[in-house]
Amino acid sequence: MQDAIAVAGLTKRYGGLTAVDDVSFTVATGEFFGILGPNGAGKTTTLEMIEGLRQPDGGSVTLLGEQPSLRRRSLLMRIGVQLQGSAFFERLTAREQLSTVASLYGIGDSRVDEMLNVVGLGDKGADRVEKLSGGQRQRLAIASALVHDPEVVFLDEPTAALDPQARRNLWDLLQGLSDSGRTVVLTTHYLDEAEALCDRVAIMDRGRILELDSPAALVRQLNAPLRVSIAPQELSAEQAAALPGVDSVRLDAGALILTTRQPEVVLSRLAAEGRLAGLQVHGASLEDVFLDLTGREFRS
Repeated sequence: MQDAIAVAGLTKRYGGLTAVDDVSFTVATGEFFGILGPNGAGKTTTLEMIEGLRQPDGGSVTLLGEQPSLRRRSLLMRIGVQLQGSAFFERLTAREQLSTVASLYGIGDSRVDEMLNVVGLGDKGADRVEKLSGGQRQRLAIASALVHDPEVVFLDEPTAALDPQARRNLWDLLQGLSDSGRTVVLTTHYLDEAEALCDRVAIMDRGRILELDSPAALVRQLNAPLRVSIAPQELSAEQAAALPGVDSVRLDAGALILTTRQPEVVLSRLAAEGRLAGLQVHGASLEDVFLDLTGREFRS
């Protein structure tokens, strides 16, 4: 099966800054693919070159077998794009906004009402766009990207400004798109989101891809110790550090955190001593991988 997206040696420069530096990857048809990285890593620029919104200075992009271009109408009908910053037509209601976008693709109003309901805006169709909250505007932008039922969907920070309930509902929608055979490319700062949704992720920093694999494979590759969290009143930090199998101990947010590579030894000892109140066991996550690769320092 032909890849939906093929990127080879993609490069973009702005003066002396190389925003995207020799990036290569493919996205299979039907794959849910994530691009992760700190601010300024080159995620959005990479996405915009794949979408045809920016011209690369080097390398090549193939999207659904074609070279991406805003003038290639046949390709525009097959892709949906939700930008990081979405603009809307002034003085239109949510339904009028979505109907206008749908009309550009020859889509009727029945699909408009369906999509408003899908993104939880069925009761906001008569509201002017400027009266919608930030999260509601975000959901309207996503509906605009999906209204013509595209084969490939690009989503740049789609759940920013969404409350937890709306975010989880959107996850269900996106997973449904992927399950139906659509190709989805996502950028997000929510690592739990990428871990839950993506088949593979590329972690970028300073314009380059540092790692590319499934979230589970990246976590296994990190080979991080497990963290055992218990209530601090169960035992002191000194007592915890003396337990067999414990590598380190710290107090964090009202819990005592024990790190270990021998969880069976530590848990057996805690159970034998009856010190299991509030116990939780945490393995490594995609966030641990991300921080290990990109560092913990603040970025300007």
